[in-house]
Amino acid sequence: MTTVEQETREATSTGAVAARCEGLTKVYGDGETRVVALDGISVAFPKGRFTAIMGPSGSGKSTLMHVMAGLDTASSGRTWIGDTELTSLDDKRLTRMRRDQVGFVFQSFNLVPTLTAAENITLPMDIAGRKPDQEWLDKVVETVGLRERLGHRPAELSGGQQQRVACARALASRPEIIFADEPTGNLDSRTGTDVLAFLQMSVRTMGQTIVMVTHDPVAASYADRVLFLADGRIVDEMEQPTAERVLARMVAFDRKQEG
Repeated sequence: MTTVEQETREATSTGAVAARCEGLTKVYGDGETRVVALDGISVAFPKGRFTAIMGPSGSGKSTLMHVMAGLDTASSGRTWIGDTELTSLDDKRLTRMRRDQVGFVFQSFNLVPTLTAAENITLPMDIAGRKPDQEWLDKVVETVGLRERLGHRPAELSGGQQQRVACARALASRPEIIFADEPTGNLDSRTGTDVLAFLQMSVRTMGQTIVMVTHDPVAASYADRVLFLADGRIVDEMEQPTAERVLARMVAFDRKQEG
C-alpha cells in the first residue's frame, strides 16, 4: 500500500475528509485514439488542508480536479464530496451539490462584468435563493482586503483584485472544498503571491479546504502537501513543500522520463 493510499484510509476512517475518490479512471476515445487520463487513482483530501496537484502536461491533474469536482464524469470508480457520492447523483442534484458544497477558482476569474464585486461574491447564493451568513461574509471580505472596492465592476479592478473577488466568491458560501485551477496563471508574480497567500491564510485561519492544480513550484510551496501525477497516476507526494524541493522533484521526473 502506498503512502497516499494509507493516508486515504486513515483520513476516511476518522471522517475528516472533504473529498475523496476510489479507483478513479477516466478514458477518452476508443481504439488508436484511446487515452487513459486517470488510471485507477485513490486519494483523499483532508479537511482544513491545502493540497497542490502537479505533473507534466497530459499527466491528468486537471482531469482529476474536474472529475472530483463533478465537472466531468468518471469512466469508472467512485468519488465523494463530504459524505455525498457524486456517482449516485442525477444532473439536478449534482448541480445543486456543486453550487452548495464546492467552490471554484479559475485562471480566467469568471466574474460577471455587469455586476459589482459585492454582487459577484454573493452571486451563487443569490441564484440558490439563500441569504449569506453576514458575519462570515464580512470576515471573507475583510480577509481579501477589498472592502473599499466592493462597489466596483470587474473592469474597474486590477487582475489581482478580480482574482481576489473570485476567491471571496468561492469562500462566501462556506463550501466543503474549493478547487482552484491555475489560479495565478494570468497574474504577475507579485499579484500571484498575494492571491496564494490569501488562499493559504483561508486554510490556516478559516479552516477552508483547498485543492489547487498548478505547474508552478513557487505556487505549490504555499500548500501543505503536493501530489505528483504522471500518466494518470499519483507517483509521489511531498509534505511541507518548498519551491526548491518541488522543482528538484519535477526535474528528477523529467530526467526519468527522458531516460
